[in-house]
Amino acid sequence: MTLNKADVVNAIHNQLNLPKHRSVELVESLLGITKKTLQNGEDVLISGFGKFCVKDKDKRRGRNPQTGEDMMLGERRVVVFQCSQILRDKINGRG
Repeated sequence: MTLNKADVVNAIHNQLNLPKHRSVELVESLLGITKKTLQNGEDVLISGFGKFCVKDKDKRRGRNPQTGEDMMLGERRVVVFQCSQILRDKINGRG
């Protein structure tokens, strides 16, 4: 099962006993700050969870999977996630 934004809002609403609209504002604010920081090319580090990093990708040769035609993929920026060791240990049952 995938955790979505509504699930996060409900969890905050239930665990912190906040009104639903405050929980929505809190989640939207956190995501907005994260998006703006990443758009500026800065990393987002959440201790004990992981780090979202912006990486620059060079242009490269690619192929259209439908036609098999060769093409050039342009330069772009991507976001990658690096899991913290603490979270990795919890996922693997060592923490």
